[in-house]
Amino acid sequence: MYTPTATDIEELQKKFPASLNYLVSIFLIQREYGKTGNSRLAANLGVSKPAVNQAIGRLKKHKLVEQDPYGDIRLTEKGRGFAVRTLIKHYLIEHLLITRTNYPWDKSDDEAQRLQTSLSEEFTDYLYDFFNKPQTCPHGNPFPGSEREEELISAPRLINAPLDSRLQVIRITEEGEATEGLLRFCHRNELFPGKALCIKSRDSEGNLTVDCCENSIIIPSEIAQYICYRFLEKES
Repeated sequence: MYTPTATDIEELQKKFPASLNYLVSIFLIQREYGKTGNSRLAANLGVSKPAVNQAIGRLKKHKLVEQDPYGDIRLTEKGRGFAVRTLIKHYLIEHLLITRTNYPWDKSDDEAQRLQTSLSEEFTDYLYDFFNKPQTCPHGNPFPGSEREEELISAPRLINAPLDSRLQVIRITEEGEATEGLLRFCHRNELFPGKALCIKSRDSEGNLTVDCCENSIIIPSEIAQYICYRFLEKES
């Protein structure tokens, strides 16, 4: 796969400052849903559809994406290379902020977004080795190409979890990370990957009452839809 150099990234940003945000978003949407359309991309980035149309035109000129008229947006090999390298840097910065400085969850994603383009290739590789070649970001989203990528992306969402089952949180989706207040809620209630839960009830609006260690918490449906889980084996 194409791997951009620091010079390649710097030159692309000079030509189109928002390019990396677009490429990463296209990659993540395609990974999550199998395809990327203009409307979903606009909603993901919080911009208008005309802005997306214009951005896709610029990315096509740089041979970073392909798109038939009104069709799905596809990353070229070059575009995928930029997206993957940027996402890896983002995840490693989150590891540095959260696991080494105890920086708040609800601020780490934004901070990583600001820092990801300034990380050198040498330091990126150093952090990857330093954190023992991690397979996920601290929120459980898989590194591109990791052994657990398919498992984590296809994991079921908490909002549909059966009652009275023993579950374990394994991932807060990228959309969830971008949802206002979600990471703050998860941090406050210690809903981290690895946390064991039991769904006790679900109201008519989909809000969940969950037993978590010795506490009982209510997880709103708009948050539960972005938390992924796996079943825990029953104790013998």
